[in-house]
Amino acid sequence: MNTVHQLLERAVESAGSPAVSTEAVHARAARVRFRRRAAVSAAALAVVATGAVTLPGVVGGEQHEQASVAASPVARADGGGKADRLAALLPPDVGSVERVSLAVLIKGATPEQARTAYTGPLDGEYMVRKDGGTGYLVLSFMDHTAVSKKFGAGAGPDNLCETRGNEPPVTDCVREEQPDGSVLTTWSDSMDHGYGGTPEWGREVVGRLVLKDGSMLAARSSTGYLGERSQGPLLKTPPVGQEELGTLLTRPGLLPRK
Repeated sequence: MNTVHQLLERAVESAGSPAVSTEAVHARAARVRFRRRAAVSAAALAVVATGAVTLPGVVGGEQHEQASVAASPVARADGGGKADRLAALLPPDVGSVERVSLAVLIKGATPEQARTAYTGPLDGEYMVRKDGGTGYLVLSFMDHTAVSKKFGAGAGPDNLCETRGNEPPVTDCVREEQPDGSVLTTWSDSMDHGYGGTPEWGREVVGRLVLKDGSMLAARSSTGYLGERSQGPLLKTPPVGQEELGTLLTRPGLLPRK
């Protein structure tokens, strides 16, 4: 299971509803191999920020927190919110950015069922719309304690770029040791694992930053999904490219204040 999808698992588990399952959300798409390779990679593809996320989904006509990096800022009662702050860190041509809940969008969960407590200031699930397509960007931070609890004490930043046994190689994998001792790894995933089912996820770029203290920041930049609750056609490319995702993960604004 890749980093971000594990992040979503964490979010779904905390929703407290059997109807909101990681298998359903990701169509059982070959996450076992990434559990072996990236067990330390994450904690729930969620793919997010300080406090609890109680955002409604697109379905049902409910409201979103929205920001467009290409448009002028719009005054809001909440002063802008996470979508605006994230949009300010993304390339100017990324499109519109809305904060959403994948559990609500894909499984029809209620906002209460999908409510999730996050650690990082911009942790969360975001919908990105551009040129008629709909993709997603998911961010999630886990501190050292959470990483140890989920993956076991002593779990470290294994090299995802190394091929192990019969496991297929990670595509376009880049591993970079940072000057501060953290390790940044980004890779691409076609999501074409032959498992069938819905939703059908499009290709994506995934990344994780393992900090020196053992904490971890993970991200997923997806072209979107197709299925009964699809919010639109797939984007032609991931909303944030591999190099851009790596740059985003190393921004201090994504980490909790100490």
